[in-house]
Amino acid sequence: MILPPGLLRTAPLRGETTSSLMCRIASRYGLEATALRSCWHWHNQQPKHESGTCRADAEVLLNTAGRQRLAGLCGVEEDVLARALPSWARQDAKLPAKEDGVPAAVWRIGGAVAGPVAFGCRLCVAQRTGTLVRVVRYAPQWERVCVRHGRWLLDADADQPREYLDVRHLPEVAAARRQWTGVARRAVRAGAGPERVFALAHAVVARWWDQALGWERESVWLRRLHQVAGGDAGSEFEWWRIVGRDTVVFPEVVAVADALLDPDMAKLVWVDSGAGRPRALPADGMFCRRLGERLGRAWLGPLAATDHGGPLIAWMGSVIRQRRGAGDPPGYTDDPWWVRQEHQPVTMAGQLRVFGKEKRAPGSGTMWRAVVPPEQRARIGSLIDSAEEQLVQLRGVQSGPTADVARQLLHGLGHSAGLIEAAWKRTAVAAVNGGVPWEEVARWADMPAETLRSMLTAGGQEDGG
Repeated sequence: MILPPGLLRTAPLRGETTSSLMCRIASRYGLEATALRSCWHWHNQQPKHESGTCRADAEVLLNTAGRQRLAGLCGVEEDVLARALPSWARQDAKLPAKEDGVPAAVWRIGGAVAGPVAFGCRLCVAQRTGTLVRVVRYAPQWERVCVRHGRWLLDADADQPREYLDVRHLPEVAAARRQWTGVARRAVRAGAGPERVFALAHAVVARWWDQALGWERESVWLRRLHQVAGGDAGSEFEWWRIVGRDTVVFPEVVAVADALLDPDMAKLVWVDSGAGRPRALPADGMFCRRLGERLGRAWLGPLAATDHGGPLIAWMGSVIRQRRGAGDPPGYTDDPWWVRQEHQPVTMAGQLRVFGKEKRAPGSGTMWRAVVPPEQRARIGSLIDSAEEQLVQLRGVQSGPTADVARQLLHGLGHSAGLIEAAWKRTAVAAVNGGVPWEEVARWADMPAETLRSMLTAGGQEDGG
């Protein structure tokens, strides 16, 4: 297809994907995007989701001739496009090594090219361009709030139809966006980098979010979630918990980032650790207590302090090691802002993929809290907590005569194993009673179905006793 160069000027938007700009150019010319793409020679297929729908976060990389062709079609100089489009100058092995003058293009996933990809605010785009069209752009989470129109702009990499969530009735989200500006400046002065501070704070709060359904005193997040769902999440509660997580917890993420950058809070960590006389971090430590207060949740402190496998405790440990001048050689383990892989939250896209598969599985239509009695849920939680506490205590017994240490470790590990076994048995019973077939539960437990049935019925567990 041959189009007159620069007939209709289409300016790029800051951070926009090249693919998004191509779609807007096509719209300006009254064409389908596929028709405009025939102006380039493509070296692979457009990325799609498992469902077969085209990915909104698909990105395009171009060779020199391809970039010249795009610049001509949108009527904008190449240096302007280079400043606006993060993927503009990216190279790719699939593109011809030698330039032959043929405009060539290759498809890629935006997140693998230049970072997180989100939808743009259509209303903002319409005010600037005069057309109400979809825009996809690279944007970190703290840029997802459109304060002007009260929208939280969603990730573009997930297979779901929404581009944004309505946060007009959640003024705390817009307030957190304004607060982040100051937090980011402090992160720069601290030499940490805003993106790393935000990533750690997000990991901390996302972990709390995963635990929050068991927190009877947590009501703020539930209220916000129902509001972004249009008033009531209803039967789609689990879906909304996935899609709405980052929106709902954003104020707390900013507050945690602000707290972790506060030197006075770091001093509290040092005091809680015993300062010059090392001791185990207490459940009622001043740091976690003060953190809960800053979040408007005074009751949160002990819960955060006893989450020994989480990113918050890892950050505290790094702060303590830095002050003591001890630990491993300089590296990731001494970097308080490093988020370990196991602490990185699962993305919305990843959660939705799992959710979709689970929803199609037998027994997945019922909610855990709806089919498992509170006392049974509490018993499972208590067994897990007791096992965790027992294992934590074993960390301090690895010194002394060999026989004494071995005896204590084996006794403690055996006790913990018994608690964990009791917890998984009760969990299996709860799943079966909730409508999940024996075969599915057995597969998750990695044992034959009949073996599992025999174990539980032999112990009188099938009725939840």
